Amino acid sequence: MTQTEMPKAALRGEPSYVWRDGQQRRLEMILKFADERIHGNILENGCGVGMYVQKMAEAGGNVTGLEFDFDRAHDAKNVSDKIINAAGEFLPLPSLTFDLILSHEVIEHVSSDRSAIAEMIRVLKVGGRAVIFCPNRWYPFETHGIFWKGKYYFGNKLFVNYLPRFIRDKLAPHVNVYTKKDLAKLFDGLSVKFIERKIIFGAYDNIIARFGFAGKFLRVLLQFLEKTPLKIFGLSHFWVVEKI
Repeated sequence: MTQTEMPKAALRGEPSYVWRDGQQRRLEMILKFADERIHGNILENGCGVGMYVQKMAEAGGNVTGLEFDFDRAHDAKNVSDKIINAAGEFLPLPSLTFDLILSHEVIEHVSSDRSAIAEMIRVLKVGGRAVIFCPNRWYPFETHGIFWKGKYYFGNKLFVNYLPRFIRDKLAPHVNVYTKKDLAKLFDGLSVKFIERKIIFGAYDNIIARFGFAGKFLRVLLQFLEKTPLKIFGLSHFWVVEKI
């Protein structure tokens, strides 16, 4: 199956449409590591329909959103007139422009994650920071669905990412996953220093909406595991890098 034949949800993921606890938690993490940069020039590289663009603008940033999908870029214009429809691997933007870049669960979907990372570093100012969220390979579920016998099956699929890479990539050719080592390789040769590198669990808002207290207990338990060696099984990498 070619990329043009893949469902949009498989090829590009689903952006956030509703602001909930999970998004708020991640915003607070972004703001913590942005420091004074939140009042500077900001790029969200892969902005979806613009929810983080709006929130970072409300926090004081001069925010530009970039989105590859035309329909989503069009929708994002409802929250900002600073939306660009372009690919993250070829940013149509000058070097040394931004104080802060957010890449929120995006690099796993691009055709060249190495190029996307290099482009983000190119357009950062010296001292600027890139905040990156992306999938952890050791999370027990592949959250982007799989292909089986030419048909796409949406939803969480257990243990797919634990398979040997060549098998895993046949089942999920539409999305990448990363170990810490995989992610570090993307920065080889780039002028950056690492400010934060951790693995986080989700907020599980859908489970809480369905199961109430039991869901909230699960959230507290899993987020507590971020402080233990069991964090290796978390949902996403959260990295902050600074251009030097």
